[in-house]
Amino acid sequence: MAGVFYCTGVGITEQQLAAMQQRLTDGASDSPAPAANYSGPQVILGIDPSLRGTGYGVINTATTTPATLTQGTIKCLADWSMSRCFLQIAETLGTVISETKPTVVAIEGLFYAQNVKTALVMGQARGAAITTVAKAGLEVFEIAPRKVKQAIVGFGAAQKEAVAKMVQTRLGLLELPEPDAADALAIALTFSQSAGAPVPDTAIKPL
Repeated sequence: MAGVFYCTGVGITEQQLAAMQQRLTDGASDSPAPAANYSGPQVILGIDPSLRGTGYGVINTATTTPATLTQGTIKCLADWSMSRCFLQIAETLGTVISETKPTVVAIEGLFYAQNVKTALVMGQARGAAITTVAKAGLEVFEIAPRKVKQAIVGFGAAQKEAVAKMVQTRLGLLELPEPDAADALAIALTFSQSAGAPVPDTAIKPL
């Protein structure tokens, strides 16, 4: 039947589809801009969640070249249970928060995964990180992966190595950071840039 779309057995009209898309667009713009509350110097914790290698990085934007307070990757062995990995993620991030005292947290947003199991596991690891942040009383924002690459490299499909090299340059690091840690630092840098509004407000959403 013309003008009707079917999704999992439920039919919707073209008008209903357009209305749904408009609500999604409007909802994104309803989110307050991070710059509204975090325009001054901040200590930003960036998190790149993953079950086996969660990256983290903390920067202080009080100086022209942001200072890197700490960075690293929370590595979990392949034979570890998921629950053990979640605990490792939570405990390590808890220590990082206690030692660096961030004022705000930015985490990589959800991305499309063809493998449903992978998507679920990634979501659980992300949940462990967000719960730890929430327990510390910190506000957390998510940033879409492509927006991070666009903000740091200028290309939404940039490779990890390109991101790491640009992060090294931007932060004046003596050594190239590990891929996951580099992504976390890139997330923190992208959030810091939002104060100057080079990143669209709709790309950064509070959780």
